[in-house]
Amino acid sequence: MTYDEALEKIDSRLVFGVKPGLERVSTLLHWLGDPQKNLKFVHVAGTNGKGTACTLTASVLKESGYTTGLYTSPYVLEFRERFQINGEMIPKEELVREVELLSPLVDKMEAAGETVTEFEFITVLAFHWFASRKCDVVVLETGLGGRLDATNVIESPEVAVVMSISLDHTAVLGDTVQKIAREKAGIVKPGGRVVLYPRQQEGVREVFETVCRERGAELIVPNLAAMQVLEATIKGTVFQVGELRLRTPFLGEHQEKNAVTVLAAINLLRQRGFSISEEALKNGFEKAFIPARMEIFCEKPLVLLDGGHNPGCALALRDALSRFAPGKRVGIMGMVSDKDSMEALRIVGPMFSRLFTVTPNTPRALPAEKLQEIACEFCPKAEAAASCGEALKKAFRALEEADALVVFGSFYLAAEIRDALAENTKKLKVH
Repeated sequence: MTYDEALEKIDSRLVFGVKPGLERVSTLLHWLGDPQKNLKFVHVAGTNGKGTACTLTASVLKESGYTTGLYTSPYVLEFRERFQINGEMIPKEELVREVELLSPLVDKMEAAGETVTEFEFITVLAFHWFASRKCDVVVLETGLGGRLDATNVIESPEVAVVMSISLDHTAVLGDTVQKIAREKAGIVKPGGRVVLYPRQQEGVREVFETVCRERGAELIVPNLAAMQVLEATIKGTVFQVGELRLRTPFLGEHQEKNAVTVLAAINLLRQRGFSISEEALKNGFEKAFIPARMEIFCEKPLVLLDGGHNPGCALALRDALSRFAPGKRVGIMGMVSDKDSMEALRIVGPMFSRLFTVTPNTPRALPAEKLQEIACEFCPKAEAAASCGEALKKAFRALEEADALVVFGSFYLAAEIRDALAENTKKLKVH
């Protein structure tokens, strides 16, 4: 099997589940010898901030000398980003070997009438690979929800982390934040330890207090007042916590909440016996990186790429643009059809003087023309582009009269446009 054939094997699976439940994943893992039982985990759920929390935590653990696995989604540039050890993606030949090992077991299950989804397949693959590489700890990001998410087959993690919860995947998880919170609280294990992002929508904290009380789990809600933001610029954020000074390259007002949540998780890991020095903590925060998450390609004029794809991400983007790009802005936007484009545009659309809509390269894409129709209500100068190349050409031309170019929306768009965006940025007359 070649690498491309392995990817085709994975891509051929259904994206979303046929019927909910953890039985298929549990059975596949059992056939493989239950590799997940040989691993320690930091389990991370939430609507927004999961990627940042996972990246920061994994970076700190790596700097502390631990062989650290990272399982996260979605990927931006390459599928292998979803499986990393100490910041290195799974080698192509090892991914092929894992697919070859797992495929006959999946075929056996499907012959018995059970359909295995793509996320179930790659979650089992990830557990087996991390165990085969003898990871000391794995930072594990949920895919969708928590209770019935394929990652939730694990036993009690070292710590569970729940980031900001807002409306997303409402057809699957529920139409209120309280219902969604109950689904995400499914990762809380009896007697476990849970860190909850400190500023949640109404009713979310109460859900977790109830669930943790019922399951005898320890709930920690970090104290935001303990952290002081010393500096917030387009280059990142500097925090002071007691005597500790930390810098993260991530920007946005929400980063202090992300950081204080991760710090609380790190302190719990220390209590669990992990040796994490302040130096490792500083280096881990400083070196963390996620492509297409408020990624800066140029400061003057500002050229920014953000793969945020739901209303919570739109709020974070609006805050960042208000603070760091107060002048005229031109945007390129692409979305998938199952995301709330209307709400995202209501939040961020009025910030743009010009907006070019594109169709991301995925079967789930919202057509550029349809997105333009929605966008016109919030940005009258919205225009559908035939391709990313055309959108970039027009946007950079418009940038001559603006102070910022922002590419945002789907991660599919980010992956498709990132290289061309970087190339076009190099041609700018930077001042």
